[in-house]
Amino acid sequence: MPAQQLSAALPEGRVVTDPAAVQGYVHDEAEWAPYEPPLAVVRPRSTAEVQAVVRFCLEHRVPLVPRGAGTGLSGGANATAGCVVLALDGMREIVEIDPAERLAVVRPGVVNDDLRAACAEHGLWYPPDPASAPWSTIGGNVATNAGGVCCVKYGVTGDYVLGLEVVNGLGDVVRLGRRTAKGVAGYDLCSLMVGSEGTLGVITEITLRLRPQRPPERTVAGYFDSVVDAGRAVSLVAAAGIVPSALELVDRHCLEAVDAWKRMGLSVEANAVLLGRTDAPGAAGDDEAARMLECFEQGGATWAAQSSDQQEADALFAARRLAYPALERLGPVLTEDVCVPAAKVPEMLLRIERAGAAHDTLIANIAHAGDGNLHPLLITAPGDAEARIRAQAAFEMIIADALDLGGTVTGEHGIGLLKRAGLGRELSAPVVEMHHAVKNALDPHGILNPGKAIPDRSPG
Repeated sequence: MPAQQLSAALPEGRVVTDPAAVQGYVHDEAEWAPYEPPLAVVRPRSTAEVQAVVRFCLEHRVPLVPRGAGTGLSGGANATAGCVVLALDGMREIVEIDPAERLAVVRPGVVNDDLRAACAEHGLWYPPDPASAPWSTIGGNVATNAGGVCCVKYGVTGDYVLGLEVVNGLGDVVRLGRRTAKGVAGYDLCSLMVGSEGTLGVITEITLRLRPQRPPERTVAGYFDSVVDAGRAVSLVAAAGIVPSALELVDRHCLEAVDAWKRMGLSVEANAVLLGRTDAPGAAGDDEAARMLECFEQGGATWAAQSSDQQEADALFAARRLAYPALERLGPVLTEDVCVPAAKVPEMLLRIERAGAAHDTLIANIAHAGDGNLHPLLITAPGDAEARIRAQAAFEMIIADALDLGGTVTGEHGIGLLKRAGLGRELSAPVVEMHHAVKNALDPHGILNPGKAIPDRSPG
């Protein structure tokens, strides 16, 4: 039996076949993304063990689905029928932190927040901070090119990846990228792996660029009667040339769900809250906070102020991070991840409201508003099949509207299964063919996370 052969090729305990244990590894957090029973789950502890699994799958032509912590929201880690799920969350070693070169070398199972805490001990900072940072792994962050709250100023995961160790589609261990500050030799295959969702290789080690610790942030909060008004303030911030260290939108649905769950004492009399931060030092920070406050007021804030209570400001940002799990408690949540130009944020928020009304679907809104990355959360009642159909129709309408406004189908969650059709609408036919050419070249036997991340070819 293939599962027995796989067990024989690895140290004891690495292969999981018990049905109850396997069930925890068959899908990520994407609501309604399909999955199938795998052949087995493998939890490797080294590059050599990953290589052994890849070579086994090549020999037996078994699909291989890499997986991090399973916090993804697009179905990219969902098992396919008869596959091997390669759970990399056990590879948790921080190999090196080099303060002089400002870099870290980590295994893919290192949790984002754990790396940030380790860097802080050296006076360094790893900026990418997805809302799932307390649970998500660096390997998964790289696989989806994850973003986060501070990305409006500091960029996404890919901006910090210097080098990778990868087991490729032929079972070879290869090193891509560099450790030097500069390097332009050859094709940028390292960047090609970032965001590829395990379809081009299995990442076993990551070299990351770090930054010095930044100054304390100042927080500006604004209350608005609608998310559209808050969106207008976002556009004004961008037009003013302000680059905040964070600019987040949270609506009443999200805040009430968080408060009902965590009893944080949030008492916000607004339909939408905009949270801005600046980490510019000294007088420059004071000026930037004042200008941001002015933009909030010009955008129609019913109340706006620079926070003098750091605990209160931190509580609002904590609520922003807890919004998704809080809403999950109310029923199935289908999460969008569209991104539009900052100037189009108000219009996109208006269209999201129209999509909810058109399909009788409750939509809560959170957003990395500063860079136009919007996360409408489509909520349905458990077991309501008709509501699910309506939510999926609203989901597709939102994708179409984002593309119509010059946006993209995903800002940080990846394509996975849920966005393949949308990506097919975003890319031209020749570009889709280029994607398939890359896939075929680097995974010639088609075993690496098949059916994910890239759209099907157009008929004909």
